[in-house]
Amino acid sequence: MWNCLPALFLAAVSAAGQMPFASGEVLEYSVNWPSGLSLGKAKFSAARSDPDQEGRAQWAFAFHIDAAVPGYHVLDDYQATADEDLCSIRFLKKAQHGKRKAHEEITFDQTAHQARRRTLGGGGASTLEIPECGRDALTFFYYLRRELARGRIPPPQRVVFGAVYQVRFQPAGSQPVTVKGKPYEADQLAVSVKGPASEAAFLVLVARDEARTPVRVTVPLEPGSFTMELAAK
Repeated sequence: MWNCLPALFLAAVSAAGQMPFASGEVLEYSVNWPSGLSLGKAKFSAARSDPDQEGRAQWAFAFHIDAAVPGYHVLDDYQATADEDLCSIRFLKKAQHGKRKAHEEITFDQTAHQARRRTLGGGGASTLEIPECGRDALTFFYYLRRELARGRIPPPQRVVFGAVYQVRFQPAGSQPVTVKGKPYEADQLAVSVKGPASEAAFLVLVARDEARTPVRVTVPLEPGSFTMELAAK
């Protein structure tokens, strides 16, 4: 029996290091108005990227959304690179919300606990203070899934998305939900996000599957809240 313990310990460590999402995963969502009217589509993707110069494994994440109501268009593209522990390396943000546009790059120096934000196409630059293992908003989406798969809800922490935002989670119970005709048992999380000049609240429903797949996300925008619903897998 005692001879089995080292193997069991190594197996537990190996499982703890695994991600609930696989390389090559693509999650597609329909973007809907509260009435159910379709506004557009959104997509998340995750893939292992080439190792860095020191041979360390990396993850590459991407998010795209294209949705519109009369007079207001949301067209966002985000790309993120993170290390094996989901600490950010680089975040590229290109966004259009109505008439407002943003195009910027953020590079992370985890050793110095700093992130450098640079406006692309002309503009300024700034340096942000980040916590240990600082994360951009897209990488944080996958970190949340990893923590939920390990039976944990992330504690309040700072997340980089242009500025530094304080993010908090509040469990809001579990409920069955049907999305695109498919039933899920899901946990609901109330998410509050507070930045230097703004704050927002989200609702996230995460399936109780092995991948901890977000099946529905309610997002506030200027014209009103819309919902991203998982397309049939």
